[in-house]
Amino acid sequence: MTSAHSEEALKALMLLSLDGDEAAYRRLLSALRTLLVGYYGRRMAAAAKADMEDLVQETLLALHSRRSTFDRERPFTAWFFSIARYKLIDHHRGRGGRRLGETELGEEIESDFSEERLTARMDVERLLDGLSPKQRELIRQVKLEGQSVTDTANRTGQSESAVKVGIHRALKALGERLRGA
Repeated sequence: MTSAHSEEALKALMLLSLDGDEAAYRRLLSALRTLLVGYYGRRMAAAAKADMEDLVQETLLALHSRRSTFDRERPFTAWFFSIARYKLIDHHRGRGGRRLGETELGEEIESDFSEERLTARMDVERLLDGLSPKQRELIRQVKLEGQSVTDTANRTGQSESAVKVGIHRALKALGERLRGA
């Protein structure tokens, strides 16, 4: 994926466009058009390629009409590709749904960029938001980044025992949150 198509670059363009920067909006639409052609191209049968341009246009129009619903605190690409996915599903339904079962909705969009990964990251961030900053950092370092308890203890200035207890309590709190307690 080029740096112009990274989450950070696309989100920055979206935020600028929401603040009235028309040039940023044009650059955003151009970058998204390129991503959509690849996204739909991998998911549509060769016979349906003629419909791809219409689908790209419909998706960009949907982006335009739904821009105000974008949450500035969340990843842009996950939000955008959920629109693209629904447009593709609508497209298949409109043609009798015969190809819908063949559509791979979780495939890689680019080599290091996938909807599934972004959605999972959003879910994890929402869960972590419910923890204290200290617990959040311990979970990130040990459970998400794979750092050792010893290294984390050294970085945070805590004892290894305190790190283990902090992680245990954080995981317990996450479990309770997931159960709705």
